[in-house]
Amino acid sequence: MADLTMTRLYEVMIVLYAISLVFYFTDYFYKQVRARRIAFWLVSFVWMIQSAIIILTFVETKRFPILSLSEGILFYSWLLVTLSIILHCIARVDLPVFIINILGFLFASIFTFMPKRPTGAVGDTLISEMLFIHISFAILSYAAFTLTFVFAILYLVLYRLLKKKKWSHLWTRLPSLQQTSSWMNISFFIGIPMLFISLILGFEWALLTLESLSIFDAKIIGSFIILILYCFILYVNRKSKLTGTTYAWVHIYAYLLVVVNFFLGSSLSRFHLWY
Repeated sequence: MADLTMTRLYEVMIVLYAISLVFYFTDYFYKQVRARRIAFWLVSFVWMIQSAIIILTFVETKRFPILSLSEGILFYSWLLVTLSIILHCIARVDLPVFIINILGFLFASIFTFMPKRPTGAVGDTLISEMLFIHISFAILSYAAFTLTFVFAILYLVLYRLLKKKKWSHLWTRLPSLQQTSSWMNISFFIGIPMLFISLILGFEWALLTLESLSIFDAKIIGSFIILILYCFILYVNRKSKLTGTTYAWVHIYAYLLVVVNFFLGSSLSRFHLWY
């Protein structure tokens, strides 16, 4: 009965999320204020359903549900929905909210339709507060880099429109080029220390908990490559050698590497036991 209830929650979540995207699309291209309000409330219901799933899983497993790949994807999607609601209420930017919700829907769909297996991948003896903090900060950093990715796309769109002077009513609700660049930098600066803290805690946890640890593990190599890449981007940008559209494209490619490491790195890892 509990499994059936959870399945129905997954289905309702996906349906509501899909409908909200239709309303967001309608609002953006046809300036329908009512459609935007409906979309916002539907996304709010999605957020409540995701929160309910997280709480129910917490009650069932007696731990915060982020220790398996499916749980991590749900938490990541929940963060994206939360960010879209915050941006809708505070910044009131339409296209970034729309793009973030598309990404949130994508990961929510992956979570809904991927096989659900018992979370035995990480045994009880391996669970510790350090592990929870490590995973939480990692997913938070991914959410920050997702924002960077979204604002990088917006920067390229705005730059192209301004350069070709093809401005229309569809783009009047976009933030300015300067605002987009600032938001891209802020989310980027937030993501780097979060990822650094996550890697340090994860490495310490592995040394203290696991009997054997190879530094050539796929997940370790991939995560440190991402950290080094983002630190290099930060350094080059501070030296004013990486600006404008090149800076935006670098962030897009870096985020794609984050997504690859999130899925492929976890599956190839010998001690990251997400499945």
